[in-house]
Amino acid sequence: QVQLVESGGGSVQPGGSLRLSCAASEIIFSVDIMGWYRQAPGKEREFVAQMFTGSHTNYYRDSVKGRFTISSDNAKNTVYLQMNSLKPEDTAVYYCNGQQDGANYWGQGTQVTVSS
Repeated sequence: QVQLVESGGGSVQPGGSLRLSCAASEIIFSVDIMGWYRQAPGKEREFVAQMFTGSHTNYYRDSVKGRFTISSDNAKNTVYLQMNSLKPEDTAVYYCNGQQDGANYWGQGTQVTVSS
């Protein structure tokens, strides 16, 4: 079973940057897909970005393309989400996700607040 622990959330002004980290209990490349989702108050959880670890192919939701970057450090079993040019609408709890052999694993979430 894959265990995921997020960190790096916080409060930032519009236009600012944050980097989220997700430490995994498994070797990253043994997990099929690593990704980030977010959930704003009163809204459903939505996809933000994902990395197919075998092919190193990344995907992003349209609203974050060009601003967010997903990456990994296999030596540290950690996946990152670099978030630049943050907007108030990026405010949400961000969850790390791992998919392996058809099973979904989630971290506990980290709050990101973008406000002036």
